[in-house]
Amino acid sequence: MQREYYSDSIANFLKTKPDEILGKLARNSDFDLEQNQRDAWVEEISILQNTLTHCKGSIYFEYSIPRMAKRIDVVILIGPVIFVLEFKIGEKEFLSSAIDQVWDYALDLKNFHESSHEHFIAPVLIATKAKGSPTIVSTTLQNDKLLIPITCNVELLDQVITSVLNFVEDKDIDIQQWELGRYCPTPTIIEAAMALYNGHSVANISRSDASAVNLSETSEAISEIIRISKDKSHKSICFVTGVPGAGKTLVGLNIATKHIDKNNDLYSVFLSGNGPLVAILREALTRDKVRHEKERGRKMKKGEAMGDVKMFIQNVHNFRDECLVDSQKPPIEHVALFDEAQRAWNLQQTANFMRRKKHTPNFKQSEPEFLISCLDRHPDWAVVVCLVGGGQEINTGEAGISEWIESMNRSFPDWHIYISSRLTDSEYGAGKVLDELKARPHVENINELHLAVSMRSFRAEHISLLFKQLLDLKLNDAHDTLINVKNKYPIVITRDLSKAKQWLKEQARGSERYGIMVSSQAERLKPYAIDVKSPVDPIHWFLDGKEDVRSSYYLEDVATEFHVQGLELDWACVMWDADFRYTKNNWEHWSFVGNRWNHIKKLERQNYLKNAYRVLLTRARQGMVIVIPYGDKDDPTRSPDFYSSTFEYLKEIGFKII
Repeated sequence: MQREYYSDSIANFLKTKPDEILGKLARNSDFDLEQNQRDAWVEEISILQNTLTHCKGSIYFEYSIPRMAKRIDVVILIGPVIFVLEFKIGEKEFLSSAIDQVWDYALDLKNFHESSHEHFIAPVLIATKAKGSPTIVSTTLQNDKLLIPITCNVELLDQVITSVLNFVEDKDIDIQQWELGRYCPTPTIIEAAMALYNGHSVANISRSDASAVNLSETSEAISEIIRISKDKSHKSICFVTGVPGAGKTLVGLNIATKHIDKNNDLYSVFLSGNGPLVAILREALTRDKVRHEKERGRKMKKGEAMGDVKMFIQNVHNFRDECLVDSQKPPIEHVALFDEAQRAWNLQQTANFMRRKKHTPNFKQSEPEFLISCLDRHPDWAVVVCLVGGGQEINTGEAGISEWIESMNRSFPDWHIYISSRLTDSEYGAGKVLDELKARPHVENINELHLAVSMRSFRAEHISLLFKQLLDLKLNDAHDTLINVKNKYPIVITRDLSKAKQWLKEQARGSERYGIMVSSQAERLKPYAIDVKSPVDPIHWFLDGKEDVRSSYYLEDVATEFHVQGLELDWACVMWDADFRYTKNNWEHWSFVGNRWNHIKKLERQNYLKNAYRVLLTRARQGMVIVIPYGDKDDPTRSPDFYSSTFEYLKEIGFKII
């Protein structure tokens, strides 16, 4: 697939008439050509034909960046350098948002385009009417051959190119090899949702390297189960497992977008009990839809866009309530995909809720059993897909996956069951109930229903393993895993929150998102201006820009495990309080009530707390800093003893101290 609208050698580009180049750009574009875009291309062609007269290499106009659903104005290969040019026609100033934009393009090539990994990349922002300024060429703190964005006007562009080429010492790029390089993106779940909603397939937006389990295989396995169930009038449930960040949500969204037409009997719905995730994905898709319509010259109201999006992604509790209205009528959907299925409520939690909120006493079904029963109302066929995370239960009343299986055994003997081959692993908590399936017909184990490799971090694939070992107190194993990942994925520890904030700002480039996360039980971080009882708006925290004080970038509002589960940041700071303490080769679990810490004795609540830290420690895509404060010897609720042993444990594993 050709990524650009126009490409040629610089020599041929200089000899070609501008109208001919413009014609190729217009023919290859996938949108109606408006006058503003035509004028911009005409000016860019003129500028570059005047500037590149002494250069040899190749030029590419409108080079596609699939992960961001955008295109780079111009990419130029000259000698050992990839130049990424972003033009702002008629602009007199270099806006910070525009600098981030060209930096993001360069980062995307550096991180996700195979044949760009090892080459120097120079992002250049050209504001055509800006005043002249001296050219400064330098690499970033990471020293990975990505230069700090350079700003210039038209007159200085030739000087910029010359200065970069004089600065760089490396072998020339093999242009043919570069063009053949694969683009292997690892999108955030927000980026992935937008791409899928806009018609891209999961294969187009996910990595395809041999070290990653192909998400397409899991999606195809589920699609085949849906096809067989429809053709043979079966009712089926399948359990998809995966390590944190492996792409379970992405698989669910992919299936949902394949069957988004409500007039088709394959119509499906993506359901989640994760309120922040639903709200953030809906808002992101709505904003994106409004933006796309604006680019097409049509004004769409936000409410209109949100209406369509709400049908695609629903809160599982709204789906449940709709099914309660008419207890006999089947839902419109034949396929329901339940994200984080392990978080569905047990019988007690469901019955309490139904009594208090729905005025329905003596409710006799757990949430899994009721949700299955809703699909069971279809007279012909139905499919339930449970997307299961290991060790992710973080709230009171979350039943774990065993309740889904017990519900099947108790109430749905004729359903077909498809099980991930890894559902037996301890972190999924299916336990002995799986043994009860052995005597049951129509049970099949499928290897493709497990996603074994974390896709969240494109820098290191074993982060979830590292923190599993850390939390399971396997110090030596964690030490060995850390050695394998720390060169690709920086993890540092500190006692000083201000140092952590500075570290985050130094590491992040372009619009890479960073923020501070804490346990919801971290009650004694108030001296650091961190109050877990002060609600954060996850939509603003995850989606708004650097200029908004409510965004994660400001490092003022903090998110808890409830806000971030299922989502991710590029760079994260985890502030570790005294609720979860390492001591004498064990973890202690504490809850702050009134004016003192109390031991958490219930095993269920202990697991919730451990899982909360598991969630927090596996949110970062590119690197993280962990802050274990010193405490205060004059404050009995923040004794240094509460913190120091945890710090020493992490230090012994081998984390770098800043």
